[in-house]
Amino acid sequence: MVKRNGIFAGDDPFQIVRDWLAEAETSEPNDANAIALATVDNAGLPNVRMVLLKDIEDDAFVFYTNYTSKKAEEILASGTAAFVMHWKSLRRQVRVRGHVSKEDGPKADAYYQSRSLPSRLGAWASQQSQPLGSRAELMAKVAKVTAQKGINPPRPPFWGGFRIAPVEIEFWADGEHRLHDRFRWTHDGENPWQVVRLNP
Repeated sequence: MVKRNGIFAGDDPFQIVRDWLAEAETSEPNDANAIALATVDNAGLPNVRMVLLKDIEDDAFVFYTNYTSKKAEEILASGTAAFVMHWKSLRRQVRVRGHVSKEDGPKADAYYQSRSLPSRLGAWASQQSQPLGSRAELMAKVAKVTAQKGINPPRPPFWGGFRIAPVEIEFWADGEHRLHDRFRWTHDGENPWQVVRLNP
């Protein structure tokens, strides 16, 4: 194992991410858990957008979305995704690439119920990534859903989570004169994590 100390110390990359995120939550102005999520379409053209990371499990990173969205469509087709978390206040980032599976059971139900009522109703009303005539049209859909679903709507069958099980995690910290510190963890699903230090 490559020698690492300070902010890079530890044998569990998921715990290192948790520690960095906890530190970022005290210094970032908002959304310390924002990730730039990258997918690829069926023509091989990449897409990237910001989403919120909602859970760091022992072996995966979890976010939630509409399963009919463009991002979900591309994830379901390829079975893969990548993301980067960047904290300007800490001058650090984490890059992740891996295989993706759905999280649409009790955990998805629990997270959906934890959201505000307007957000839960909005999940029903929005046909995410589809063309929309006007904001007034969207608000009319929200009003209709509110009348239909009431104050305790169930989780929509087309809305849930995705678990990214990484094959690669890279930790990066800014260094003087652009001599940054980088450590790449790789995992084949069977053997222990392998760690190498990378050139800046």
